[in-house]
Amino acid sequence: MFDRLKAYLDSIRARDPAPRSRWEILLYPGVMAVFFHRIAHWLFDARLYFLARVINHLSRFLTAIDIHPGAQIGRNLFIDHGFTVIGETAEIGDNVTIYQCVTLGGTNPTNGIGGKRHPTLGDNVIIGSGAQIIGPITIANRARIGANAVVMDDVPEGATMIGLKARSTLVPAEDWAREFIPYGTMPVCEDAEGNRIDCVEKLEGELNALKAEIEALKASRATDAMKRSGTAD
Repeated sequence: MFDRLKAYLDSIRARDPAPRSRWEILLYPGVMAVFFHRIAHWLFDARLYFLARVINHLSRFLTAIDIHPGAQIGRNLFIDHGFTVIGETAEIGDNVTIYQCVTLGGTNPTNGIGGKRHPTLGDNVIIGSGAQIIGPITIANRARIGANAVVMDDVPEGATMIGLKARSTLVPAEDWAREFIPYGTMPVCEDAEGNRIDCVEKLEGELNALKAEIEALKASRATDAMKRSGTAD
């Protein structure tokens, strides 16, 4: 059990540069919320629904994170900062990172029967702050949801979703998924020498190179025009 806790805390430390020790991570509201949820979920599975709700409400009071006791959560979930809502039939895979003010919400069933109505998140998914993921949809492995995106449709593996209503940026997963990149930010690319750089930096470099080429062409045309003018005289 101690080894599992140590591995969990180390997985958070690998995704968050802020903590100086594992003891500090134990004070994170997201860590406390997951701990309370494990107890509440065990009670929920035992059909002790009222006790499960008591633990749920205590956790929400202490952490400002509301995880329904029925939600299924895999290993190494990291909820950074908090203010997050996770619904009853939500399913979360392993090594998922959720930033603040995220909702894994449900849709109201037209037939009045509960059933599956909350999202399913695959492994290694990153949810940016303020994102709203609604309905019984699937966010596939290694997908990333950008900040404040509203997602109501299935997301394919490795896709990056942005906007309202969210759309895919069509960034190939292999461009960024080699290691954890926080905050639902842009992927990492490589320069001509194979060094890893931010994609925005790469695009800015390409833009500057194109501007330089255009200026060189303008200068060349101006020189040619002057030569032709001198010849005509």
